[in-house]
Amino acid sequence: MTQQLSPTERSTIRRGSARARTERSDLHAVLDASLICHLGVLVDGAPRVLPTGYGRIGDTLYVHGSTGARSLREAAEVCVTVTNVDGIVYARSAFHFSVNYRSAVIHGRARQVTDPDERWQALQVITEHLAPGSWEHARQPNKKELAATAVLALDLTEAAVKIRSGGPVDEDEDVEAGKAWAGVLPLETRWGAPEPADDLAADFEVPAHVRDRRYSA
Repeated sequence: MTQQLSPTERSTIRRGSARARTERSDLHAVLDASLICHLGVLVDGAPRVLPTGYGRIGDTLYVHGSTGARSLREAAEVCVTVTNVDGIVYARSAFHFSVNYRSAVIHGRARQVTDPDERWQALQVITEHLAPGSWEHARQPNKKELAATAVLALDLTEAAVKIRSGGPVDEDEDVEAGKAWAGVLPLETRWGAPEPADDLAADFEVPAHVRDRRYSA
């Protein structure tokens, strides 16, 4: 059975509500398609927005950073946003230019993850979300590194998803005038060829989980 999002007062989409998505699977898809989120926190009463990697297990989002970062130590009520840009929409009038996108906004109270097993699992899923296959390939964190790493968990209960696709929505008179090109310029992201570190042995082959990612969907 498909699970529905349960909008709250602050997660209810009012502007452009026709683009809102209500299925929880849409939220998961937006999160799984991106690599970086923006974590909004309050520090000394002022907003601070931090770009960071993340990972998801079910309906829990995990982010991590340095234990020395005050913004993470004091994070309580937070807002996380993720945006995937799919193209620029060219219209016949400047007013109707737009962007095709898939976005999510998540509200909630961040939880400091202190349980050792959950912290380990969270760091694994963050690593695997950014670089699949790397957790088992690379050396895993030691005690010193774990002590220097803060992990936050955010429940995905209160979230909004908004998606725009398709072409421009022009005024009839601009369509009839036919004076400007209209359509969509798609934006595609692809992986380039792996670039070995300068200090890597010359005969060290690129591992399959890195090499094959270039050709994954």
